[in-house]
Amino acid sequence: MNIPSTPENPKMLLSSPRAFRLGIALAALTAFLLFWLSLGVGIIGADGDPANLLYALVLTIGVSGAYIARLQADGMKRVLIAMAAAQALIAAIAVSTGMGQPWSGPLELIALNSFFICAFLAAAWLFHRATRNSPCA
Repeated sequence: MNIPSTPENPKMLLSSPRAFRLGIALAALTAFLLFWLSLGVGIIGADGDPANLLYALVLTIGVSGAYIARLQADGMKRVLIAMAAAQALIAAIAVSTGMGQPWSGPLELIALNSFFICAFLAAAWLFHRATRNSPCA
C-alpha cells in the first residue's frame, strides 16, 4: 500500500529518500554559509583575521569525508558528526584563548558556532533517518 507524504500523514514526511535529499541540502547550505561567513565576513575577529582559516578544516573534513563515504547516508552521518565536533573544538579554542578580541566576544563566538554545530547535527540526523527503512515513528 503506497501512502502519500502529506501533512495529514506526518509519519511519511521524512521517508528515506526525502530525508536523504534534505540532509544533502542542509549540509551543503550549512557548508556554504560557513565558507561565506568565515572567509568573507569573518566569524573570529575582524574581516580577514587569519584565525578564520581554522574553519577550512571543517570544510576539508566535509569534502574528504563525503568522498570517502561515497555520499552514502550512514557514512555522511558520521562525517557531519565529525564536522560538528571540529566546529565545537574550534569554538572552544577561540573562546578559551581570546581569539578575535575585541571584535568578537565570547557570546558572539558561542552563538555563531552553535548555529553551525546544530545545523551539522540536524543534517546528520536526517542522514540517520535516511538509513532507516521504516518511516518516522
